[in-house]
Order: sequence, then C-alpha cells, then structure tokens
Amino acid sequence: MTSRSILIVDDEASLRELLGQLLANAGYQVTEAEDGRKAGALLKEQAFDLVITDIIMPERDGLEFLAEIHRKHPGLRVIAMTGGGHIPREQYVKLAKSLGAHTVLEKPFGNDKLLAAVTTALAG
Repeated sequence: MTSRSILIVDDEASLRELLGQLLANAGYQVTEAEDGRKAGALLKEQAFDLVITDIIMPERDGLEFLAEIHRKHPGLRVIAMTGGGHIPREQYVKLAKSLGAHTVLEKPFGNDKLLAAVTTALAG
C-alpha cells in the first residue's frame, strides 16, 4: 500500500513541522508550505490526497486558498485550522465549511483529534 500524500499549509514554522512530524510518524508522505501562494504552486506540480491548511496567513490566506482548491481541485479533501482572527472563530469555521473544508479544527487541538480528522477525511 502506498502512503497517502498530505500538504500542510501554515505560516507558523514550528506548528507546520510538528504536524508534519506527527503525520510522517503515522505513515503519511508530508509536504509543507508556509502560505496559500506556495501551496497553490505545489498543487500545480503534484497531486495530494489531503490538504491541511491554516485560515489566517500572510500573503494569501486560507480562505482564498480554500476557494482556489474548491474551484480547481473539487475532489480534494481539506482540513482547515483556525485560532480565530478579526472575526469570531465561529465565522471562520462557517466560511471554511462553505468553501469546501471537510473538517475545521479549532486551535489548539490534540494529536488524536488531528489524526482522527485525517483518517475520516481520507476515508471519504
């Protein structure tokens, strides 16, 4: 069985690396990007089974990136992450789901919650 490929998009390098290590240890092939712009370029170069993206990022935020995925890669599963921002956290959750996010995880979340969300998203 081939390992599933996951793209992690977050502007916080330490979180990106932590999530990447957790998922790699669980047997997934992981690629990382620090913003939606770089992640969009990666999606043009290779196929992924799942994208895990932060919502609030510089350059190109996760909502714009979600809209692009929904438009250009409609079958691609996405898990969005949010810690809140300029509007209430619940609004980010609602917006992310309306743009095609399979699941929205509210930061902080535990390893088990992330792994369960990944398993569920990849199961379709």
